[in-house]
Amino acid sequence: MPCGNGFPLSLDHMENKASDEVEKVKTKFMSAWHNVKYNDEDFTTASCEAPDEDFVMGDVEAFRKDFASRLWLTYREGFPPLPGSTLTSDCGWGCMLRAGQMMLAQALIMHFQGRDWTWSQALALQPLDTETWTTSAAKRLVASLEASLQGSPQPPNRASPPSHPARALGPAEEAEAHLKELYHRTLVSWFGDSPAAQLGLHRLVQLGLTLGKQAGDWYGPAVVSHILKKAVKEAVDPGLAGVTAYISQDCTVYCADVIDCHTAPKAGQTPEQASCSLPLPESTSSSLNNRAVFILIPVRLGGEKINSKYFDFTKSILSLDYCVGIIGGKPKQACYFVGFQDESLIYMDPHYCQSSVDVSTSDFPLQSFHCPSPKKMPFSKMDPSCTIGFYSRSVEDFERIRQELSKVLQPSAKDKYPAFTLVQGHSRDYDLSAALTPEKREWPFIRDPRRTVTTSGDFVLL
Repeated sequence: MPCGNGFPLSLDHMENKASDEVEKVKTKFMSAWHNVKYNDEDFTTASCEAPDEDFVMGDVEAFRKDFASRLWLTYREGFPPLPGSTLTSDCGWGCMLRAGQMMLAQALIMHFQGRDWTWSQALALQPLDTETWTTSAAKRLVASLEASLQGSPQPPNRASPPSHPARALGPAEEAEAHLKELYHRTLVSWFGDSPAAQLGLHRLVQLGLTLGKQAGDWYGPAVVSHILKKAVKEAVDPGLAGVTAYISQDCTVYCADVIDCHTAPKAGQTPEQASCSLPLPESTSSSLNNRAVFILIPVRLGGEKINSKYFDFTKSILSLDYCVGIIGGKPKQACYFVGFQDESLIYMDPHYCQSSVDVSTSDFPLQSFHCPSPKKMPFSKMDPSCTIGFYSRSVEDFERIRQELSKVLQPSAKDKYPAFTLVQGHSRDYDLSAALTPEKREWPFIRDPRRTVTTSGDFVLL
């Protein structure tokens, strides 16, 4: 009898060793989930010699709730024609734009809701397919195995009762929950598929036209990074006044430029635009002299294929509190990486075509903007061309980010070059073309005009 985890099981053999085999399947199945690591959370079992099932299932549910609370932005169809075209769907070509939207959405969730926010309905989402195991699927599988081995009828397929009864909320808690739901819907509406949406596909395609890209073209992670930066910086919605974006130059982050982004007003922004119409959390400021920065760092982690020396680097980056993920994917197939488990990346997949949703109504359905099923991909299949994202709330936050990144980027004996660099000062302070020594010309992030070797990706290989 084939089992969901890929191991062929003999029914006669299981009947002879019923109890032992059930426990083995349980343990193997649960440990696979229990090992899941995402961002700053670590579900390793190394410190737990004998975790009970309730503890394991609780950790799995915490992972599922966190994952399903992220905004899932996929292919859509049936929306108004995109700028400069007659296309009413992005199916087949818009995956990198969608991945970029998801990473930006996570930064905005951290800005307005905080990293610990989760959607109240996250665990009620139904799985889309059977490729990824969820907690409910785990419970049904174990129950099915026990039933077949013990000769008992299978229990009905129904949702498990909540572990703890719902507690009545007080007035202050109800007000806070209502505010968070307001932010949730506002965030989703900014990414709606209509010309009016500040960060929607129509806006991104319009900005792409200025970079030589049209609807239907393939967008790489570096191009999408520049489009996202322009979309955030030029957004006129008052709710986005307290956020701007920065993109590194030639794999170099100039720290003084990032600090300027935190303190300088958006170009052409008026005091009226800087006054947010939404009530902000206490930890969030829309002041012109303290804006949050969405930091984008396009990198290339190898030549035609990813260099295995960058696997540990990628894990370290995804483990940082301030990281909002990585956009990249397989060659010509984009996705949004949000974490890892052992030697596999955990990602959100935009390749799922759904009908367009009218987000202009006050009660539009939210279910299709959240994904219940994470997917995994080996590090070895990751395309080397990608963009890393960070969210920095303040100058003080950026100083902590700088310190943490300095440790991650510290070169080791086996790593000759870091994926990117952090330098003090402004980009204007560095004249990259002046008096370069032969040794400095070997530094891979300083472009030498005499070298013109190109690749099919977004970057010039130096």
